[in-house]
Amino acid sequence: MLTRLKKLVPKSVLEIIRPPYHLALAYLADLWYRHPSRELVVIGVTGTKGKSTVTELITRILEADGHTVASLSTIQFKIGDKTERNLFKMTLPGRFFVQRFLRQAVTAGCTHAVVEITSEGAKQFRHRFLEIDALVFTNLTPEHIESHGSFENYKQAKLSIADRVAHSDKKPRYLVVNADDAHGVDFLNFPVEYKLTYSLKDLSLYTLHKDSVGLVFGDTTIRVPLVGLFNVYNILAAITLTRALGSSFVTIDKALRALPPIAGRVEQFASPKQALKQITAVVDYAHTPDSLEKLYQAFPNVPKVCVLGNTGGGRDTWKRPEMGALAERYCDHVILTNEDPYDENPHQIVEQMAKGIEHKEKLEIIMDRRLAVRKALAVVPSGGYVLISGKGTDPYIMGPNGTKQVWSDAQVVQEELLKLPTK
Repeated sequence: MLTRLKKLVPKSVLEIIRPPYHLALAYLADLWYRHPSRELVVIGVTGTKGKSTVTELITRILEADGHTVASLSTIQFKIGDKTERNLFKMTLPGRFFVQRFLRQAVTAGCTHAVVEITSEGAKQFRHRFLEIDALVFTNLTPEHIESHGSFENYKQAKLSIADRVAHSDKKPRYLVVNADDAHGVDFLNFPVEYKLTYSLKDLSLYTLHKDSVGLVFGDTTIRVPLVGLFNVYNILAAITLTRALGSSFVTIDKALRALPPIAGRVEQFASPKQALKQITAVVDYAHTPDSLEKLYQAFPNVPKVCVLGNTGGGRDTWKRPEMGALAERYCDHVILTNEDPYDENPHQIVEQMAKGIEHKEKLEIIMDRRLAVRKALAVVPSGGYVLISGKGTDPYIMGPNGTKQVWSDAQVVQEELLKLPTK
């Protein structure tokens, strides 16, 4: 319906129509599926980065605590022990999807639902008529600026999610906020029963290892098979929320020590043992300057070949040279490639990224993404890392006029690793 309207109605009029249209859909969906969020403990997770990881961590801990859990994230849709890959190219699908998902969760006997909520979803009121018990705020950095019109509008979209918690009929309600983020305090300005913060100051010590992180709370140590300081924050967020809901450190430790890899989030793949050189490929969703820098910082003092494009043609063009500059700063060799150009010329996107790279001898442009990965694996020295960022678990490369190419960075990486020369 909205697609047809776009062709017939002037853009200025559409801007007026959109909000009530989306709000009406949200209301009708809640009504049609008989208010399923009222029958679940609903936990929302929002922020610029870390949302999917925090969603997965909370789900694992609650399951270890004996709960039957549904989770909805950029990565996957999970109801109990049934999991389905998210193929929508959006975190929080609309058109009745969320309410139907929650009704299915209730029918399956779930007690909790963990829902990743984005600013784009909030902008289209997809979070409305969700009775939310708790919200976790991870961090806030510039993203979707062109879509929202300004960083302040982007921030207000995030804050509107906290406002929904304050308006929830549930009791008690929780806000769990990153106190080390400059915008965290704004998420505490809502009337709820429990306002909880988390910070590196909560830890007696934290350690960053090649394949894990360690967190020390007083005399309790928890080791988690995730890497990078950003994941220390993600783990803190999950622990703070689940502790508030009654999970013990014993349960949390049990859940997180056995954590499987999180798809598309610093997901590591090693070369076969019979390969001539031993290297590691990393697939990650990093698609903002801040998240890209944190990914690169998670692998210090090792050779790095970095493969990247720029998520979403026609949007956030400001970040392109900045991401190129970051790749030059942290990587020994940079390969720029195609990602999701949509209706924009992909060569133009890459050229704008290349403007941020001063030393062109470090730069290579290979538009075929598979060939870019193949070349990176070929040129990285033994013991080095190939960091492939931007898509994570995205299932398609989006092209012009709505076309899409089925894609999986993880699958391509594993296939190309098997082609490496053997001993």
